[in-house]
Amino acid sequence: MLMQGFAGFMWLLSMALILFSGFALIDAAIRREDAYRAADKQTKPFWMIVLGLAFVVNLIFNILSFLPIIGLIATIVYMVDVRPAIKGLPGGGRSRKGSSSDGPYGPWNGGR
Repeated sequence: MLMQGFAGFMWLLSMALILFSGFALIDAAIRREDAYRAADKQTKPFWMIVLGLAFVVNLIFNILSFLPIIGLIATIVYMVDVRPAIKGLPGGGRSRKGSSSDGPYGPWNGGR
């Protein structure tokens, strides 16, 4: 009975790590590449590789092994250091879907 409870807890903890690293990976993917340079952090491809590896490691390995802990540390560094720095930039570092004629106060309509 005690072992089943422990196994259930470890499964929940493993799922939480997978979700956490997946969220960080998706968040890194939707940020603009130039936002990483503007925030003076590593490049977007670097963080995509690191967070992608952390996600895959969390999927494959048991939580009690060494590699998921390294992935968790990398994910925490992204979420605590990189993400707030990028979100603090104007526009939040997200990719804009606006037109190339959009100005800082909205779309430019040519005086119409």
